[in-house]
Amino acid sequence: MRKIFAWILLPLSVWYAIGVAIRNFCFLIGILEERTHRVTTIGVGNLCAGGAGKTPHADYLLKLLKKDYRMANLSRGYKRATKGFLEVSHDTTVSEIGDEAFMLHKRNPDVRVAVCENRNIGIEKLLSLPEPPQIIVLDDIFQHRYVKPSVNILLTEYGNPFFNDFVLPFGNLREPRNGYRRANIIIVTKTPQNLNPIEKYAFLQKIKAKPHQQVFFTTIEYQNPVPLDKNRPSLQLTDLKNILFISGIANPQPVIEKLSATATVRHLSFADHHPFSRNDVETIADSFEKISEKNKIILTTEKDAVRIAGSPYYQYIEQLPIYYLPIEIKFLGNDEEKFCESLFKTVKENVYYLEHLV
Repeated sequence: MRKIFAWILLPLSVWYAIGVAIRNFCFLIGILEERTHRVTTIGVGNLCAGGAGKTPHADYLLKLLKKDYRMANLSRGYKRATKGFLEVSHDTTVSEIGDEAFMLHKRNPDVRVAVCENRNIGIEKLLSLPEPPQIIVLDDIFQHRYVKPSVNILLTEYGNPFFNDFVLPFGNLREPRNGYRRANIIIVTKTPQNLNPIEKYAFLQKIKAKPHQQVFFTTIEYQNPVPLDKNRPSLQLTDLKNILFISGIANPQPVIEKLSATATVRHLSFADHHPFSRNDVETIADSFEKISEKNKIILTTEKDAVRIAGSPYYQYIEQLPIYYLPIEIKFLGNDEEKFCESLFKTVKENVYYLEHLV
């Protein structure tokens, strides 16, 4: 039925693709303006509608560069309850800035994190601060063409690459495939850890990277669960046997497959960025109660955890054993060495040039 519905919507996809192509052409010839700023900017985005791993990769970049530079992260703050520019402080709530920005702040409390739907205004606000950042990581920026990043990183999933997809609503792309040409760096995410050289070469041939583009491969490393209630004991991921998995992300399937390898998993699925209501937390509590086996826990993603804990109804389930599953990004083979060498060189040259620009 989904395929039939998709074919019915194909004419809409054609018109959508034409509209986006016209918009991109207007940027190309200067009718619409791409602005650069007096600061090094690193854009992280994708062609598809969610699920490629932008936030974990933005987190990786912040951790990688904050030892040497004053860093900031700027995003639009998807599905937040506020508008305009807002810098995260110690008393900011997840509803005010969105789950992704809140998660990045929690992981990097020593880095400025801000949200603004107009990224040009957001950048100018950050640069007007007493100690302005030297580098700004722009989360989910690829289609926000009004800013031209110093480094433009495009993410694409190994299991759902852009070259096999089509534009919305028939497919899952926000713009036609040829938009990938704007990227300086392409990162293939969620790659199998045992990817062999032949499979890697075949994938690279399909990407058809341009001479100015570098391609790297990353995979996800799942860490041990972390309790929302710090008084609860630490657990090993491999020790989990009965899991109620709560997800409100675009593509929970890779997590489910990982957990199912060693445990029995019951899955409660919500929409991406879903705000947890009283009815939702009651459903979670009821579903957990129905699991008769012992040694059971509730597990969720780190991004979902900030929304669950930030819900005004969290008190109704805070006594339950709720844990979240942190993830880390890992490059395959020697890709990390090559990526860091290239990025550090570009960033160093850019920061030096901008700081000595008269």
